[in-house]
Amino acid sequence: MRPVTEQLDAKSIKIVKSTVPVLAEHGEAITKNFYKKMFEDHPELLNVFNQTNQKQGSQPKALANTIYAAAQYIDNLEAIIPVVKQIAHKHRSLQIKPEQYPIVGKYLLLAIKEVLGDAATDDIIYAWGKAYAVIAAVFIQVEKEMYEEASAQKGGWDGFREFIVTNKVRESDVITSFYLKSKDGKEIANFIPGQYISIRCTVNGEEHTQIRQYSLSDAPERGYYRISTKRETARGDIPDGMVSNYLHDHVNEGDVVEITAPAGDFVLDLNLSKPVVLLSGGVGLTPMISMLNTLVDKQPERNVTFIHAAINSQFHAMHDHVKHLANNNENVNYYVCYEKPTDEDRSNHQFHKEGYIDLNWLKSILQNNDAIFYFCGPLPFMRTVKQALIDWNIPEENFHFEFFGPAGQLD
Repeated sequence: MRPVTEQLDAKSIKIVKSTVPVLAEHGEAITKNFYKKMFEDHPELLNVFNQTNQKQGSQPKALANTIYAAAQYIDNLEAIIPVVKQIAHKHRSLQIKPEQYPIVGKYLLLAIKEVLGDAATDDIIYAWGKAYAVIAAVFIQVEKEMYEEASAQKGGWDGFREFIVTNKVRESDVITSFYLKSKDGKEIANFIPGQYISIRCTVNGEEHTQIRQYSLSDAPERGYYRISTKRETARGDIPDGMVSNYLHDHVNEGDVVEITAPAGDFVLDLNLSKPVVLLSGGVGLTPMISMLNTLVDKQPERNVTFIHAAINSQFHAMHDHVKHLANNNENVNYYVCYEKPTDEDRSNHQFHKEGYIDLNWLKSILQNNDAIFYFCGPLPFMRTVKQALIDWNIPEENFHFEFFGPAGQLD
């Protein structure tokens, strides 16, 4: 890759790097201002952005973290290319286009000026304008390659494609699976276990279309895609999940939905033979099921340990499926942790640990820490798991995780 900072002069680089402490202090205020002004002038972009993430503040926080990293490494943007690619996967899946980047740049600079006031001198705004152009060019190039790859692959396509819901299965009190086959009957793109699709819905009573990303929850090469969605209910100031409730209540077998080709960089590495540990909390089990099914199909000799945490059996999806795989494959081990087991759970010996996953328990069920770890679930779960793996001296290159929604902080 050509050095991306060669278009920036030394003075601009110095000015942008000098703003890192300011962005650390005012980053979220800047991005909240940015989104507010941009949506006021360009309401058509509401068709792309998840408004629940806006209300929670997770989207502004994620953007602030990205800007902070870009400023910190403006003289060496190659260092954050992995982060760029992770975001680019989401952008490609959402169908973000090059012509939208100048809009973002305009309102970002306006927000910096408004929040920082007189501290945002003409030199600072000018330097940031140049820096944003360079950063945007990197994203546009990476995403261009991803668009080309998605459409050129066997069974691939560009944009949104219509799929028919061929089967709708209730997996637990809160999770339902949807099996999707192409409406045109043509071949569909392959995917790597751990990847996701974007689904676009027109929800009754809503002015704007809604796009959400859901992990694929079955192995590839089966002629269909499967997503398993959790019904998100209101909590605190956060309303019911608009799309998840729409899918559960209004999308049925025979209905047509629009999706983009699979994307994502949280993927199972089938080139390795080292044991795998899959840790999931709640609906975070969806990419793990895809990985587990694939490992059983493709690497039946590879040792796999599947560990799932749920509130109790009423919230636990696909238990019978995983239990069946463990009972019929010597290389698969299965453990369950329930936060609040029911009396029936206790009488049926449905779980192995009560409470929460912790390092002592992991050490008691795993022979050693010489494995590749994948984990996904609610943010508190992921923070706990990550810290446990660090405390167990597991190298960072041996554990991988996925956020549902904008990337957060596990530190």
